[in-house]
Amino acid sequence: MKNIIYIFLLSILCSCAELTAVMDAYNASAPLSEGEVASGLKEALRVGTDSAAARLGHTNGYYGDELVKIMLPKEADIIVKNASKIPGGDKVIDDVIKHINRAAEDAAKEAGPVFWGAIKEMSITDAFNILNGEQDAATQYLKSSTYDKLFKLYNPKIQASLDKEIAAGISPNMSWETLTGKWNKLADNPLGQMAGLHAVNVDLDAYLTEQALNGLFLKIAEEEANIRKNPLARVNDLLKRVFGS
Repeated sequence: MKNIIYIFLLSILCSCAELTAVMDAYNASAPLSEGEVASGLKEALRVGTDSAAARLGHTNGYYGDELVKIMLPKEADIIVKNASKIPGGDKVIDDVIKHINRAAEDAAKEAGPVFWGAIKEMSITDAFNILNGEQDAATQYLKSSTYDKLFKLYNPKIQASLDKEIAAGISPNMSWETLTGKWNKLADNPLGQMAGLHAVNVDLDAYLTEQALNGLFLKIAEEEANIRKNPLARVNDLLKRVFGS
């Protein structure tokens, strides 16, 4: 009631422009409602995921960014090093890595709807936990809500890329199986065991899919941190109000 009287008196004493300024100041200082917090967090997640997926979905989104570029597993380092001793070996490895990253870039273009589904399902409690949580609380919420669906989205594309021919009759999977097969044969024989060699047993497409998703969530975390810390990244009044509080 006091608020209504206050506004009424202001309307008598102030011009329209002055009244608008006063009301804006009053609204900006008023406590956030549950609805505003939920809507603001959903909007932040939408902005952040759209931006991250768009960046990674471009050509060289993964391949051209050293922070998220998908490489072969560390277990394969010794194979990669030895491949350079074979004529054309370096090119085979480079082609494998490039095709894997291209597949991840294609998958990123389709990640939006997966994120949007999780965002729509966010509860009021989720929103307040995110707002008052760690700097990557929204990213962690999305990761727990979408990881399995995103894995199913990315994995077939990674698999298809690994099966694609990069030379006549040669695919990344075939190259990998040949390299690891020969290496493991050496590592498993008595001489290899005496030399301390270890077999390479990696589910390649699962490993590479996990790396692609790690890169995706890294970029989302960057977007979240930017919205939390940088007022210029809050692209509308709702974000400014929620994160400015």
